[in-house]
Amino acid sequence: MQPRNMSMSGVVDLAAVKAAQEAKAKAEQARAEAARKGGGGAVSPADLVIDVDEAGFEQDVLQRSAEVPVVIDFWAEWCEPCKQLSPVLERLAVEYNGRFVLAKIDVDANQMLMQQFGIQGIPAVFAVVAGQALPLFQGAAGEAQIRQTLDQLVTVAEQRFGLTGLTVDPEAEPGGQAAPAQVPAGPYDALLNAAAQALDAGDLGGAVQAYRNVLADDPGNPEAKLGLAQAELLQRVQGLDPQRVRKEAAEKPADAQAQIAAADLDLVGGHVEDAFGRLIDTVRRTAGEDRDAVRLRLLELFEVVGADDPRVTAARRALARALF
Repeated sequence: MQPRNMSMSGVVDLAAVKAAQEAKAKAEQARAEAARKGGGGAVSPADLVIDVDEAGFEQDVLQRSAEVPVVIDFWAEWCEPCKQLSPVLERLAVEYNGRFVLAKIDVDANQMLMQQFGIQGIPAVFAVVAGQALPLFQGAAGEAQIRQTLDQLVTVAEQRFGLTGLTVDPEAEPGGQAAPAQVPAGPYDALLNAAAQALDAGDLGGAVQAYRNVLADDPGNPEAKLGLAQAELLQRVQGLDPQRVRKEAAEKPADAQAQIAAADLDLVGGHVEDAFGRLIDTVRRTAGEDRDAVRLRLLELFEVVGADDPRVTAARRALARALF
């Protein structure tokens, strides 16, 4: 059987997308908290290849896909091509060092999952990214083709969903975590207080720099990330003529920069859903660099509102649909 569907197109919704998106928000919070405490949240190489069944699918695949792309290998003991493909995928999962997790599903024991994914033959390989299922290929495939597809997968996961993968520590125990790293040194309380004072005084440039100083030493610091996103937003809208910006946005619905400026004003004015909806609609209307600029601004606005906000959860799902 020749491989087919060797591409990143064709995203479909799973029944539990909403649960996965909520898990994504919780995962982002957990990563930020671990970074604040200096913990690496590292996993063992053995944790990169897991056996999954129907009972554990939501947690092991859907929820896990909120942190890292999950590649699914549908196989069976009687399938000879599976015996050739599976070892390659397992070796690559370790080689990619946490950029994706390989979930192995025995179709004989998990018929419901096989039907849910619409699988007609095996081996069949899918990926799930932030709750979205992507068909990768069916049938035997050469290692060069597999690598190319995996490279596309991790790029999409990182650039479009902000999923940078897991930290792998060879010394970590399987199923556990490595010992927490030492908390980075730095006068964070003083810097964060200085940033807040600058923000209160209207010194947006000073606040931005203070938050960046924290993040230079502690990239995952949640207070600094949120503060920087808010300060940069206020800095962008400072000096804008709201009437002119909204007039231009109304006249040029496909103009990326006009819609970005209007979305910033929407958010500052407290119209969160309007800001998100405006940019998601613009993603649908644009392409290339314009589309990417709109997507990146939307991700920045997600940071301003906060990952645990249900409006961000809904907008992430809408963005995924618009992109694919």
